[in-house]
Amino acid sequence: MSVTGNAASYFLDRHLAEGRAGKSAFREAAGKKRSLTYGELADQTARVAGALRRLGIQREERVAMLVLDQIEFPAIFWGALKAGVVPVPLNTLLATQVYDVILKDSRAACLFVSSELLSVVEPLLEDHPTLRAVVVIGEAPENLQSFEDFMQGAEPAKTLDVSADEMAFWLYSSGSTGQPKGVRHVHGSLKATSDTYGAQVLRICEDDTIYSAAKLFFAYGLGNAMTFPMSVGATTVLFHGRPTPEATLDILSAEQPTIFCGVPTLYAATVAHLDQLEIPKVPLRTCISAGEALPEEIGKSWRKIWGVDILDGVGSTEMLHIFLSNRAGDVVYGTSGTPVPGYDVRLVDEAGADVPNGGIGELLVRGASAADGYWNKRDKSRATFEGEWTRTGDKYERAEDGRFIYCGRTDDMFKVSGIWVSPFEVEQSLVAHPSVLEAAVVAARDADGLEKPKAFIVLKEAAKAAPDDLRSFVKDQIGKWKYPRWIEVVPDLPKTATGKIQRFKLREDA
Repeated sequence: MSVTGNAASYFLDRHLAEGRAGKSAFREAAGKKRSLTYGELADQTARVAGALRRLGIQREERVAMLVLDQIEFPAIFWGALKAGVVPVPLNTLLATQVYDVILKDSRAACLFVSSELLSVVEPLLEDHPTLRAVVVIGEAPENLQSFEDFMQGAEPAKTLDVSADEMAFWLYSSGSTGQPKGVRHVHGSLKATSDTYGAQVLRICEDDTIYSAAKLFFAYGLGNAMTFPMSVGATTVLFHGRPTPEATLDILSAEQPTIFCGVPTLYAATVAHLDQLEIPKVPLRTCISAGEALPEEIGKSWRKIWGVDILDGVGSTEMLHIFLSNRAGDVVYGTSGTPVPGYDVRLVDEAGADVPNGGIGELLVRGASAADGYWNKRDKSRATFEGEWTRTGDKYERAEDGRFIYCGRTDDMFKVSGIWVSPFEVEQSLVAHPSVLEAAVVAARDADGLEKPKAFIVLKEAAKAAPDDLRSFVKDQIGKWKYPRWIEVVPDLPKTATGKIQRFKLREDA
């Protein structure tokens, strides 16, 4: 095998030389039970690369992937990398007009789409300016090519020799602002995350089976379900459906993973769901969380139920995965832990000066997995990527012991009586109340035009809570001036597909 910077060489081809051709790489949950060994995946990816070349898709052209978590996803993603083509996994929960914007912005030459999602993008396909091919995974209409037809007779192609600094894939990040940004990552970024978080925090090994409720189109899910298991030859369970508490518990029980990767909203809902159920026997040794900071009460409740800690961490699409995390045997709930080995972090004020311990500042991070910038957003790239440092847009406090405490997004922070208020701190206090399932806090103006906290809460099933009782509860926990002046009970909170609360939508209603 030639020495190459192509990530597919390290994450896939290497396993054949090391005797793992027959090892299970991916298997589907929930009845489908299709699976791929590392050898079968190597063959399929080589054929995908050959089929892309047969279509005339050139090196560095983009192929969009509107694909559910199914075994075709890794085949297409790594097959594109083998061909030097740039795969662009897309959020599977967006609206038609957003896909139109992304497809035009990326200038995708080909679109792979799961048949279940075809109706959402079908109105765009007849006269799209750049698409030369559409491939449907599953049953395809007569006017479109199926994935089976795409693969039929394709000659396997060798893995292209590329530089580790060459463009590998894009991810479109909307975060909590709703504006899609094409985040460009190079081949070397994938191994950088597996060498740091995967090896030194997650400590994944070949015998592990991993299930990530976070989907593959999400940077967090991509690392959990592909990069980390494929770095050691482990096995991934894929689930194409919605990760409800019921579905999650069914998968944990049936598939018996050793590692589970969730997000705070799912952990909270599952803890509440388990109040009335028997705990299934699952050989979990590690659970992790990202996307938003994990409320302290949820982490403690999960540990009490399962006997396993949740390693809460912070990452971003721009850094590809987690760079700040709690570790096994060293978990302090209510904090985001300490920097992952291989990453450096700083807290800075509005003038760019370093903030001392106990102060609140914006978190900057430096590491080898940083993105190569945004596509077609030069001003945004220059504002976010400052030399080796990447601005996260998150406000943090560093405690005396070196742990980092999440305070909120930079745009979410506000002052009351001249003192910064962390929305997350107030939210954690509210969630600790036995009647509250979820909470989000934003700034609202009182009759004098001054900003004060307003809370939107989701109550647990059949629970009741008087606003005055909740206000007193918060005052007793975190201080009299931080309590929410207004409390509104809502059926649910607006979130991105990756579980982040969209506070900007709540501010519009405040």
